Amino acid sequence: MSQSFETLEVTIDEHVATVSLNRPDKANAMNGPMWDELQQCFEWLDQEPSVRAVILAGNGKHFCAGMDLAVFAEAQDASVDPARRAEQFRRTVLRLQGNLSAIERCRVPVLAAIHNTCIGGAVDMTCCADMRYATEDAYFSIREIDIGMTADVGTLQRLPKIIPDGVARELAYTGRDMDAEEAREVGFINRVFENRETMMREVTAIARSIADKSPLAVRGSKEMLLYTRDHSVAEGLNYIATWNAGMFSQVDLQRGIEAQMTKARAVYED
Repeated sequence: MSQSFETLEVTIDEHVATVSLNRPDKANAMNGPMWDELQQCFEWLDQEPSVRAVILAGNGKHFCAGMDLAVFAEAQDASVDPARRAEQFRRTVLRLQGNLSAIERCRVPVLAAIHNTCIGGAVDMTCCADMRYATEDAYFSIREIDIGMTADVGTLQRLPKIIPDGVARELAYTGRDMDAEEAREVGFINRVFENRETMMREVTAIARSIADKSPLAVRGSKEMLLYTRDHSVAEGLNYIATWNAGMFSQVDLQRGIEAQMTKARAVYED
């Protein structure tokens, strides 16, 4: 059970996978290979039965400085036909969206552990996580506006579902930095930690507590939360009734009840 990547470092311990962006000399800027490998990695983790939670972090001094500007050059088609050039650009954007959406689609919870820099494409990426944690020195910026473009790989679609709409608009229109404490106050960040070492220790503990639960129950919870975000209450209620009709585990229920009664740790199958 191992995978190697050019731009990511992946470890798995006690049912928790840690995916670390691994271009520390480039502030973990997202180059072409990293975009593709993020999708490959999270699709692999989605299929790996032993993985019950994922931590998304960054190696080096920065979490992620956003998209490597070289990716913009790669997206430009030399075709003289504007329509074909536009179609090529659109396909590139859709591919990049899919690269990051793989994080959101991963069946297990993804916990983003963010330190120092988180700008541009990194905000798009962390919006795909289930929860976000940060160090005191972390800051966030929708930096696309400063280079004359509209953010197009997920921030403007997901962020207003996470934080107040007016705050999301202000960040999008101004490109200003939002520090860790403000990010916590508006609900983007769950908790703020003094430094990266403390953050990684505490986030790992949270991930392991998730990994101790029934994988089917956690999977169902994530499915319902994502579905409910984009559907009405009535549609969500109907879906959970149908889901549990097929996915409710009597075995896990019995183990959970026994563990509660005996104050023991329940052990669930992958």
